[in-house]
Amino acid sequence: MARLDPAQYVRDVRTEVAKVTWPSRKETLITTGLVLAMSALAAVFFLVVDQVIALGMRSLFGMG
Repeated sequence: MARLDPAQYVRDVRTEVAKVTWPSRKETLITTGLVLAMSALAAVFFLVVDQVIALGMRSLFGMG
């Protein structure tokens, strides 16, 4: 079984974090905007699909 060494663990974490390529502020803002736009588009799509299904169910079963 491996021996736990907290100091070695912290050194390893710092080494790995140094390897990370962090996005720029511009990239982060663009990506955030795209995520919000796609979420809104998906919400509208599912709203329309839900309304079409509800209309079909109402006409099929004669309710409303």
